[in-house]
Amino acid sequence: MAGRRGGRKAGTGVTVAPILLALVAVAAVFGFALLVASLRDSAPTAPNTPAAVAVAVPAAPVAAVPAPPRVAPAPPPTAPDNPAPAEPVVEAPPPVRAAPAPPPLPPSVLPEPVVLRPPAVLPVPIPGGVPAWRRHAVPAPAIDGRPAIAIIIDDMGVDVKRSDRAAALPGPLTLAWLPYATDLPRRAAAARSAGHELLVHLPMEPGGPADPGPGALLVSLRPDEIVQRLDRALAAFGGYVGVNNHMGSRFTANRAGMAPVLAELHRRGLLWLDSRTTPDTVGPDIARGLGMPSAGRDVFLDNTRTVEAVQAQLARTEAIARSTGTAIAIGHPHDATLAALAGWIPEMRRRGFVLVPLSAVVRARCACE
Repeated sequence: MAGRRGGRKAGTGVTVAPILLALVAVAAVFGFALLVASLRDSAPTAPNTPAAVAVAVPAAPVAAVPAPPRVAPAPPPTAPDNPAPAEPVVEAPPPVRAAPAPPPLPPSVLPEPVVLRPPAVLPVPIPGGVPAWRRHAVPAPAIDGRPAIAIIIDDMGVDVKRSDRAAALPGPLTLAWLPYATDLPRRAAAARSAGHELLVHLPMEPGGPADPGPGALLVSLRPDEIVQRLDRALAAFGGYVGVNNHMGSRFTANRAGMAPVLAELHRRGLLWLDSRTTPDTVGPDIARGLGMPSAGRDVFLDNTRTVEAVQAQLARTEAIARSTGTAIAIGHPHDATLAALAGWIPEMRRRGFVLVPLSAVVRARCACE
C-alpha cells in the first residue's frame, strides 16, 4: 500500500507539469503577440507590405490580432471628432493642372497688331480735282507777253471805312482779310463779286512787342494747337485762294511752327504767299519741299505813309516786273496808299503792264496746276 501511495504522488507530479508548461507557452505566445502588435502600432506600415499574421491560440482568452486591411487613400476628415486612423498612408491628391493652351492660329488668320499711326495728310476732297487756289481764283486778264503785277492789300476788315475804299478800287486786286475782323463772310463775298481775289491774312508772332491780334500763331504752341488756330482762322470766311502772314517775323523763321501750317494749307489745296517780314523766313523752303503753290513778296509799298513814297515803290515794282516778267507788291488800307493806287492803276496799263490777281503770278512762277 505504501508503494501505491508513493506512486500516486509521483504520478500527480508528472500530471501537473504538462499543465504548467502549457500555461507558460500560452503566456509566452500572448506576450509575443502583444509585442508584435505594439511594434506594428508604433511604426507606419509601408505600402504593399504584408501585415503581420495573427497567431491562433486555442482556448486563449484573447483573440488573435487580425492584420489591418490595406489602407486606401483616406478622404479628408468630415468632422474634428471623426479622426482618421492613426498614421494612415495618405496619397497626395493629384496636382491641379492648368487648362491646356489652345493651339496657335495659323499666320493667315492671326489678327494684325494694333499700331497707332499719326493721321495721314490727305487732300480735302476737291470737286472735279481742282484745288481751292485755282477754283477760287479770279480770272486773269490776258497777259500777251506783258509784265504782270499783283497788288495785295493786307489788314483788310478791321478799318471798315478804308477797307471798303480798297475794295472799291478797280481790279483785280488781291485783298487779304484778318480773320478776327467783323462781318467777314458778307464783306469778303462782296469784294469777290467786285472782281478781287481773296486771301486769309493769318496773324503770326512778330519778333518785337507789336500785338498780332487774337488767335495768332506762336512759336510756344504745340503743333496740334497751331493747326487748331489755323483751322479757326480758315473758317472765318470762304472763297479765298490761300494765306499770307500778318506780322510773323519770329514765327515764319521757326521751322517747327511753319511746317504744320504749310502742310495743312497744302492738304486743303491752298497757296502760300510769304510776306517776307524777315529775311530768315523758312516759308519758301518748306513750300518748295511740299511741292505746293507759293510765292514771296517783292516790294512793300507803304513803309513810309506818303503818296510820294508809295509812288516810288510802285515804280520799283514796275522795274522788277519788267526785268523778271512778274512782281508782287504788298500795301495796306492807308489813305496815302489808296490815293497812290487810284492814280497808278490806269497809268500802269498805258505803260504796258497788266494788273493780275496773285494766283496768276503764282502759276507763272511755279508752273503749278
